[in-house]
Amino acid sequence: MEKSLEKALDIYSALISGKKVSADDKETAELYSTFYSDSEVYDTVTGLLQRLNLKLYEYGDSIFITAGTGNKVFGYTNDDLKRMLGLRLNRELYLVYFIIYETLLQFYKTSDSYQIKDYVRVDELIEVVGKELKRVSSFDESYSQDDIDDSSMKSVALLWDSLPPMISEDKDRNKASRGSHMGFVKLASNLLNSEGIFTVVDDRLYPTDRFHAIAQNYFEENGSAIYKYLSDEEETAGVDKE
Repeated sequence: MEKSLEKALDIYSALISGKKVSADDKETAELYSTFYSDSEVYDTVTGLLQRLNLKLYEYGDSIFITAGTGNKVFGYTNDDLKRMLGLRLNRELYLVYFIIYETLLQFYKTSDSYQIKDYVRVDELIEVVGKELKRVSSFDESYSQDDIDDSSMKSVALLWDSLPPMISEDKDRNKASRGSHMGFVKLASNLLNSEGIFTVVDDRLYPTDRFHAIAQNYFEENGSAIYKYLSDEEETAGVDKE
C-alpha cells in the first residue's frame, strides 16, 4: 500500500508539473505503465485528481491533466489571464478566447473528427476569425460600442472591426499586442504555446498530443456549447433594444 501510494504521488507530481506521462517518454514510461497496471495506483491518482477538481485526459498512450471548471488554484481566472496577456477589457479577453476556439475548430468539429491539417498559419486564423465575427455582427447593424455589454459577442466583433490587420507591412515586426488582428492572434498563439497546447514555429501552430487529448475530451464532455451560445446570439441579434 505504501509503495502504491508513493508511485501514485510520483505520477501526480509529474502530471501537475506539466510533464507528458507517456509510454513513449523515457522519463515517464514506467509511471505510465504503473498507472494502468496497478489498480491501487490508478484509483489513488484518479481519486486525488477528482478531489482537487483536475481532469485527466488520455491520448496516444499518454495522459495529461487540466484544471476543472472553476478551479482557481490550478487554473486561471479571467483577471489572471488579463494580467498575463496585458489586456484591460473583458471584450479583449473574449476575443482571445474566440481566437482559441476557432483555432481548435481548424482541427476538430466533434470528438471523432479526423485531423486533416498538420498545422494552421496565423494568417489563416486571422481570416477565419474575421469571417466568423462578421457573420455574428451582420445580424444587426444598429448597435454601437456604447450600448452593448462589454462581454457580448457583438462587443468582440466591434473590437475586431476597429483594429487594423497589422501594425507593420513587415510581418516579422508585428508582435503580440492589442493593436491589430495579427497582434491578437499572436497573443492567443503565444498563450497556447506556453501552455503546451501548440508548438509555434514561424507563424505556424502545430498541435501537440496535449491539444488532441483536451480537444477530443472537450467535445465529448461539452458538446457544442459555444455553438449554442453563438446561435443564441444570432436569434436575439434582431430584437429591438428598449
